Amino acid sequence: MKIREVIQVIESFAPPSLQESYDNAGLLFGNPGWELTNALLALDATEAVIDEAIARGCNLVIAHHPIVFGGLKKITGSNYVERVAIKAIKHDIAVYAAHTNLDNVRNGVCAMMAARLELQQCRVLAPKKGLLKKLYTFAPHDQAENVRSALFAAGAGNIGNYDECSFNAAGTGTFRAGAGTHPYVGEQGQRHAEPETKLEVIFPAYREGAVIQALLHSHPYEEVAYDIISLDNAWQQAGSGLIGVLAEPLDEKAFLLLVKQQFNTGCVRYTPLRGKPVRKVALCGGAGSFLLKKAISAGADAYISADFKYHEFFDAENQLVIADIGHFESEQFTVDLFYNILTEKLRNFAPLKSTIHTNPVNYL
Repeated sequence: MKIREVIQVIESFAPPSLQESYDNAGLLFGNPGWELTNALLALDATEAVIDEAIARGCNLVIAHHPIVFGGLKKITGSNYVERVAIKAIKHDIAVYAAHTNLDNVRNGVCAMMAARLELQQCRVLAPKKGLLKKLYTFAPHDQAENVRSALFAAGAGNIGNYDECSFNAAGTGTFRAGAGTHPYVGEQGQRHAEPETKLEVIFPAYREGAVIQALLHSHPYEEVAYDIISLDNAWQQAGSGLIGVLAEPLDEKAFLLLVKQQFNTGCVRYTPLRGKPVRKVALCGGAGSFLLKKAISAGADAYISADFKYHEFFDAENQLVIADIGHFESEQFTVDLFYNILTEKLRNFAPLKSTIHTNPVNYL
């Protein structure tokens, strides 16, 4: 198996186009064409993790956090980032990161957090806009189902928890075949009127290549007429954070104790309790203070995230309880997510989970 095959599986789940503009997800070191020995899964690609990969015979490290976040102007080994780069390159170890693209998928990092609390009726807290497109095309009635099915198979037609969604309208298309053509219907030099079905389907922008290819391969016409437009709709399957409800309401203190237990954190920093039960819970892995207003406007009783600054705790304004559980703690189950993604698609592949505890924060 080539390293690129493993990367393709991850990117089919968390497309690179979903990463934030400031991010640096993707293959950071190494060659995707290398033959894979095995993959080591980690939250951070630290020096200790690279050493572990060497010791365990892995030439691919898959991490959540990109070890190279900004540009490297020199690689002299003067800091841990440069030392990781030197060691990985020296030992032919590829390092790949799936970061905010893994955060922004509906079943990504936040879903792993929600599962720890068994949240129900989960939805994306801040859905992203500008990620959807719509295809309009026209096919003879007797071929419309073939085209429609091919588009669905290519990833078009998903709206929320529904798939194979399309709009179909009957009409009449006209054309005149020129010299050298081989029309599916009609004759050269003669205007032809064909009863056709107009098909409309929505698809994620990153699937455009596959959708167009499916359209052209399934359509009977030599020249396929189609239009693609960009949509401003919010895509409910991608974005930041999640919000859901507990199976049963909990007292605030009991809720915080549950959070501390389920996330195995040495500390939960929280805002003053309001004396109200917690039922609706918003959450975001990593530094999530930017979503606080979204959590409040969504009616959350509590918001679980990390890296809140002192003054940001005031922004809760007694409208919900902030529970800051720590950056590592909020994302620690990402290694399990990587494992699940890979083993589901690559049944004979057994990646290794890192045994290195990379959290740089300790608690007394």
